[in-house]
Amino acid sequence: MAYDISDLSLNTLIGPVARATEVLVRLDERVARSPVRDGFVERQHFADAASALWLEGELVHLEDLVLHDAHMDIRTPTHELTRAHAVLRTRRRIFAQKPDWALSRDGFLALTGRGGAMPASGPKSRDGEGAGSSTVKADGRDDAEADLLAEEFAEIDAVLARSSRILNGANVPAKAAPPDDRPEAQNGLIYDLDWDEEERLAEWQVVVADTREWPSVLRAAILLEAWSDIEVLQHAAWLGPLLVAALLRQEGLAANHLACLHLGAKNIPRERRRARNRGDRLLALLDAIHDAALAGLKEHDRLVLAKSQMERRLRDRRASSKLPDLVELVLSRRLVSTGMIQERLKVTKQGALNLVGELGLREMTGRGRFRAWGVV
Repeated sequence: MAYDISDLSLNTLIGPVARATEVLVRLDERVARSPVRDGFVERQHFADAASALWLEGELVHLEDLVLHDAHMDIRTPTHELTRAHAVLRTRRRIFAQKPDWALSRDGFLALTGRGGAMPASGPKSRDGEGAGSSTVKADGRDDAEADLLAEEFAEIDAVLARSSRILNGANVPAKAAPPDDRPEAQNGLIYDLDWDEEERLAEWQVVVADTREWPSVLRAAILLEAWSDIEVLQHAAWLGPLLVAALLRQEGLAANHLACLHLGAKNIPRERRRARNRGDRLLALLDAIHDAALAGLKEHDRLVLAKSQMERRLRDRRASSKLPDLVELVLSRRLVSTGMIQERLKVTKQGALNLVGELGLREMTGRGRFRAWGVV
C-alpha cells in the first residue's frame, strides 16, 4: 500500500515545525562562524553513531568507539561496536561529499550497497571549461554531460513510473536486481528473500518526490516516519536518518553540519516514537529534530568553554611555545595520541608528554603505554 501523505493535520504540525526550524538554523549559523567547527562536527559524528545503536537496543560506549576509530582498542571489539563504526564512517562519507550527493543517483546507490555509480567518460565541464575532446554547446554544456544528464533523468522517470504502477496494484514483472555488496543476499542466510528492498526503496523515493515542495523540517519528519513505516532496509535502519540529515544539509538548513537525528530521537520516549497514530509519531520526530539541534547548541557551547579554559594556560607563554598548537589539535579531534602530537607539533615524545601535562588533558585508555588524551 502506498504511503499516503494527503491526510496530515497541518494545524498541529506547523508550530513544532517552526520551532525546530528556528533552533536548527540558529545552530547552523553558530557552527558556520565557530572557531571550533571541525572539532564540533567530529564529535557530533561520534555521538550520533553511538545513539544509532542505542535506538536499536545496543549499548556502545563513546570512549570505546573513539578508541576503536583510532585503532587503539583496549578490549576486543564487539559486533555492536563494529556496526557503530560503520555508522560513523557513513556519516563522514556523506559530510565529505557535496550536499546533494547522498540523495543523488550515485550517492543513493553507493550508500545502499547497490553497486558503484557509472563513471562518466571524461571530466565534467562548467561553462565550457575542461570539456576535453567533446563538443561544447552554446549553453556551456558539452555533449557528454548532456547525454549523461539525460540518461540519469530517464532512469529516474522509469523508476518513478514503475513505482507508481506497483503502488497502484498493477502486475509489473520483477526486474533483475542490480549488483550489490551483499554476497549473503542470494542464499537467504542473512537476508530475507521475501523482503523486496528494491520495491521499498522505490516507495520511499516516491515520498521524497511527492514532498519536494513541503517545508524542509516537515519533509524531514515525514521521510523519517516513512522510512520507519516502510521498513526499507533489513539491516541498515540507521541509514534513513542519515539520508534525511543529508537532505537538511542540501536544503540549507544545516549546511555547515550533519544533523544528529539519532541523538535527538534518543531523547524521545519510545512510546511516542512508536505511537499508533501517525500524527503523534510525526510530532515526536519533530521534537527529535528540535532536541538534536538543542543538544548541538549545548555541545558547541561546552566546546567553546573548554577552548577558553585551555587558552588561559597560554598567558605569559613565549611566542615559540607549542602549547597553542596543541590546543588547536585537541579541539579539532576527539582523541590525540603521543604519536599524533609528535607528528603535528614536531616535538619529541617527552616534549609531547610535557605539553599534555601542562594542559591537563583527560587520559582515555587507562593504560601505561600507547595512551591517548581528549578534552572530554
